[in-house]
Amino acid sequence: MFSKVFKKLFVMVCVVSFTIGLVACGNNPKNTAEESKESVLGAIDVISREDGSGTRGAFTEIVGLIEKDADGNETDLTSPEAVIQNSTDAVMTATANDESAIGYISLGSVNDTIKALKIGGVEASAEDITNGSYPIARPFNVVYKDITPEVEDFLKFMASAEGQKVVEEAGYVANKEVQPYQATNNTASITIAGSTSVAPLMEKLVEAYKAHNTEFKADIQATGSSSGIQAAIDGSAQIGMSSRELKEDEAKQVKKEVIAMDGIAVIVNKANETSDITMEQVRDIFNGKLTDWTEVNGK
Repeated sequence: MFSKVFKKLFVMVCVVSFTIGLVACGNNPKNTAEESKESVLGAIDVISREDGSGTRGAFTEIVGLIEKDADGNETDLTSPEAVIQNSTDAVMTATANDESAIGYISLGSVNDTIKALKIGGVEASAEDITNGSYPIARPFNVVYKDITPEVEDFLKFMASAEGQKVVEEAGYVANKEVQPYQATNNTASITIAGSTSVAPLMEKLVEAYKAHNTEFKADIQATGSSSGIQAAIDGSAQIGMSSRELKEDEAKQVKKEVIAMDGIAVIVNKANETSDITMEQVRDIFNGKLTDWTEVNGK
């Protein structure tokens, strides 16, 4: 008798425990599609570039994150909570791995691992940079000090119809007023240093140039815009790459050529439902005034 009662009680306890377990699992936010979708609407993880980056210099200037005092001294208002990455690829990887992240990269580097946001309803595209409607755009510059005939020939190629075709095919804005290039059998070996944003385009330009000058060699070093400009100044590189405008003291020491126009894309994780933000929101996110995605999306 006692055995039968005990068995009944045991079965009842098991059933109740199993039912409670099912209810608990059913109410787990991680198991509901709605809650999973809303999980990205939390604290914003800001990702920025390092000091000396041309992309950071151009972005902070255009967006309004640079404050000047009466003496002309500049203060970068980027949030101290921002995570700093030292290259375009690092920003993309960090954003792709963090649903709450936001960063910025060269338009030509955007791929399907992340999502580029519209700014005020305008897409980051070569077309919208050309017509002036996309607001965050900057030049890709090459700088040099003591130019040799061999370096001059490569500069001519970058500005030629053949060179600007490479620029356009890479997704940047090319110069339309161009002349055809005439090969010179250039056998020089040169060093090109600077912007990590310009470097991928430079690799394509060197490859295309070598199709005309097979013995030409170029050591491309992605060291950042400021380092590239300094390398051109001190002679450790024949050409410097910069994705920002030159400072007054730099412009006195080197010459500059614009090889392309580029947009700076504001990027988020692909799981983020945000698709369009204003310039004011961009500024307030990166200076730390907006800290939660619910504030951005109004949810």
